[in-house]
Amino acid sequence: MAYVRKDVSTLTRAERRRFTSALLEIKRTGEYDEFVRTHVKFFVGDGDPGLRAAHMTPSFLPWHRRFLLDLEGALRRVDPSVTVPYWDWTRNRGATSVPWTEDLLGGNGRRSDRQVTTGPFAYGGGRWTIKEGITDREYLTRDLGRSRAPIQLPTAADLKRALDDPVYDVSPWNSTVTRGFRNKLEGWGAGRGSVSWLNHNRVHRWVGGAMLTAASVNDPVFWLHHAFVDLQWSRWQQRHRSHRYLPAEPPGAGSPQRGRIVARHQKLPPWDVTPDELEDVSRIYRYA
Repeated sequence: MAYVRKDVSTLTRAERRRFTSALLEIKRTGEYDEFVRTHVKFFVGDGDPGLRAAHMTPSFLPWHRRFLLDLEGALRRVDPSVTVPYWDWTRNRGATSVPWTEDLLGGNGRRSDRQVTTGPFAYGGGRWTIKEGITDREYLTRDLGRSRAPIQLPTAADLKRALDDPVYDVSPWNSTVTRGFRNKLEGWGAGRGSVSWLNHNRVHRWVGGAMLTAASVNDPVFWLHHAFVDLQWSRWQQRHRSHRYLPAEPPGAGSPQRGRIVARHQKLPPWDVTPDELEDVSRIYRYA
């Protein structure tokens, strides 16, 4: 029977406590830090050599779908009642609204060093020390809204522009494409600065701190954000039922993208699963 992922704003006090407690437990055992290491390892950009599996690539959505399932599995081994909630950033848009509350993720970082000092993931509580990161900081950081150069979270209209595109992705299958649902949602835009950060990417920028790096998993909001991104893929699938993940076949010989992206029936590292096998997860979970 499929379990349910809920809007984080609808969680009861008990559900909030169970979710944060399960996260803290897998952090205590060291399992959480393995998720951070995995994301750092597979954050390969357009300008880097080798296969792109997690970002700037068609497999951005199935890769993170499977990543979420692995995290959710770890949480549910601690507490079978727990699922990953999603943060609808088109509705809960303030730096003091859900999920930035004392009983969920805690609030913004303090002005002096952006250290998060409230909530269960505050460094001062002794249960959330950053051990796998891009910097040597041991504490979680945030800069909600970007204090020095403020930006706004994406809107429902921004999401609609992505959802309205019936084509999943297009050649050259990277961060430069201007057509296709995948990159309109992932959010690599044209130009420089804030105008080039769309949807998924803009949220990472808005949260700031740890969320700006390949080690963004260090902030638990990563999972709530990506659950909402995954929900958008589900909505796109429902809206465009005759369209599928692309490319269906690997790029041909001579293509600069050959060996750099995952086609529909190719294995998605580090797992023994294909994007095709991750398109339908209705037997595993659904969204409320």
